[in-house]
Amino acid sequence: MINKILILFFALLLTSCGGSKITTTKGKKYSKTYPASKKPVTKPTPVAKSPTKENPSGSEILVATSKVKATTEDVKKYIEDFKETAINNMKVHGIPASITMAQGILESGAGFGSLAKEANNHFGIKCHTGWTGESVKYDDDAEQECFRKYKDPTESYKDHSAFLSSRKRYESLFKLDKGDYESWANGLKQAGYATDTLYPSKLIGIIERYELYKIDNEVLGRNFIPKPRVVTQVQVIGEHTVEKGDTLYSLSKKYNISVEELKSLNTILESGISIGQKLKVKK
Repeated sequence: MINKILILFFALLLTSCGGSKITTTKGKKYSKTYPASKKPVTKPTPVAKSPTKENPSGSEILVATSKVKATTEDVKKYIEDFKETAINNMKVHGIPASITMAQGILESGAGFGSLAKEANNHFGIKCHTGWTGESVKYDDDAEQECFRKYKDPTESYKDHSAFLSSRKRYESLFKLDKGDYESWANGLKQAGYATDTLYPSKLIGIIERYELYKIDNEVLGRNFIPKPRVVTQVQVIGEHTVEKGDTLYSLSKKYNISVEELKSLNTILESGISIGQKLKVKK
């Protein structure tokens, strides 16, 4: 009886050991394998809203130096959030609030840029010699450059004002009228703040589109309103509604107008246009 039990035990043992092998017609044995489970792919969350038929108010798109896009509503919300901070800095440091706000909007993408979200750095200020605060690494002119990190965005605004007011290269700016945002915009470029030749016109475009000069008015106690800009040597004949596939280049060829003229005529920053957006054109 014991022998029968032992024989049955060894038979079951051999069967269980051989169950994980697959024998081919050639007699070769391979271990049975299973494909590794795939990790779920997470789609990145869009940093800015895109205009749709259900959201026509988002048709104006700001393309910032931080390579993100923000809608008109995003920019207006940003202005409300940091208006008082810009006003306080204007009173302390003498930099037009309109200029500070326009730079913050352009360089941070209305707060949607990576540096703004990860480091509360709204002006792209690098560490520079002597910086002892926190920092983050970010690819800019070179790979993994050092940028300042702040606990709060308002610290970024204060540091930006202190940065401009404490450096000799920007001394000439503080001799300008605090209400002359055009001279300040051009002065920043001349002082070497930005290498982009269109940087002044981008700041001026933002200031006038979103009426940021009214913030300066509050501080200066005035009621300045800029005169409408006259676009010279451009014959406006109507509007073009942007369709799928349209680009500034294709529209410039279609209407015999240069890309720069088209951007100037419509106060377009960078090259962002969107479906449904109405553009002024000429012959």
